[in-house]
Amino acid sequence: MSKKLVYVILGIGVLISVSYKHIEEKPKYKNSLSEYGFFSDLANQIPNEGVIPYNLNTPLFSDYAYKKRFIAVPDGKAIAYNDSVSFEMPVGTKIIKTFYYPLDERKPEKGNLLMETRLLIHEEDGWTALPYIWNDEQTDAYLSLAGDLKPITWVNKKGKKQKLDYLIPNKNQCKGCHIRGKEMKPIGPAARHLNKDYNYKDGIENQLKYWKEQGILANLPADFTAIPQNALWEDLSSTLNLRARSWLDINCGHCHSPQGPANTSGLFLDIHQTDPYKFGILKPPVAAGRGSGDRAYDIVPGKPDQSILVYRMEENDPGIRMPEIGRTIAHKEGLQLIKEWIKEME
Repeated sequence: MSKKLVYVILGIGVLISVSYKHIEEKPKYKNSLSEYGFFSDLANQIPNEGVIPYNLNTPLFSDYAYKKRFIAVPDGKAIAYNDSVSFEMPVGTKIIKTFYYPLDERKPEKGNLLMETRLLIHEEDGWTALPYIWNDEQTDAYLSLAGDLKPITWVNKKGKKQKLDYLIPNKNQCKGCHIRGKEMKPIGPAARHLNKDYNYKDGIENQLKYWKEQGILANLPADFTAIPQNALWEDLSSTLNLRARSWLDINCGHCHSPQGPANTSGLFLDIHQTDPYKFGILKPPVAAGRGSGDRAYDIVPGKPDQSILVYRMEENDPGIRMPEIGRTIAHKEGLQLIKEWIKEME
């Protein structure tokens, strides 16, 4: 930095100048993911002590990307349990989510292509979202508040080559999905999403119980039957209704809820909604237009192809598709699930 002058006003009212060199403002956020020290092996996402991996019963669809999730809670602090909304977390908590694609889903030994790591950091004035994009060498990820668009190819479980332009959202787009009322909040860390087993290095254990044992979760009920649990959307041992409602809850319910950004639509797809009209059955849209696809109701029982919900899930047009952010292609399997759910309605 070039030499600068600072003017100092003395008590006697004399203005003098003081010269200095190499004084720089400390950046608010770290430039690279490695600087946080979350991982002992960054490329393989092996966490350090105090960084706890976790998973969700039914995850959000993101153009078929896989995700590795971790949480780090400050020493001596704990998350407050509740049975309905995302947990309240202490200031200093960091949620880490890495999006990746196996090069060949049939052959894990071929490795993965890491695309981005999103951080949610609980600061004194609320949560902030930061996207970090992995370099081509797969050695580190770097902060990019503007997001990016990166081409990706991989081979799926059926041996078919897949190709798409993977969209990495910018900082403001991240906020758009996570807003609750006037505050930004995490989505996944809620009792119903976390109530499942995880294969830790010490063995398989229920995630909520493990968090309690690690001292990062307070007030967990002793009676586990009182803890809600969303269905796994692919688990055929669950009912079709539970699987469909779980898929809609995680993919749509964070926006389409009374506290979400889409609350003016009157369409509430979160798991807590029990009024069939409010989750779409024979409910006309608040505003017609291209988004309705000339259909009259959000859900027409027995007729998925006449339902606006299905139409918007199928569409890839950015002005029509739902969700608006987080996908560029339709989730074929999830779409089929919702079609079957509507088809069986009477």
